[in-house]
Amino acid sequence: MLQRFREVLGKKKTKEELDAHYDKMEEVELEKGDFLAMVIAAFITFLPVLLIASLVIFGLLWLLFGR
Repeated sequence: MLQRFREVLGKKKTKEELDAHYDKMEEVELEKGDFLAMVIAAFITFLPVLLIASLVIFGLLWLLFGR
């Protein structure tokens, strides 16, 4: 399994290969609802993490100063 990772990660791309890859990425057209879907996915991904982190911080502050 590590052999496969080394094969994939170890390959150095030339500048021409990277330019071709970036040009291909720029050609991708977004559909009508793609932006909204990306925003909803970002909220679903980051909101729980931010809520947990803020609860931990406020909990520690309450334990230290609020009691």
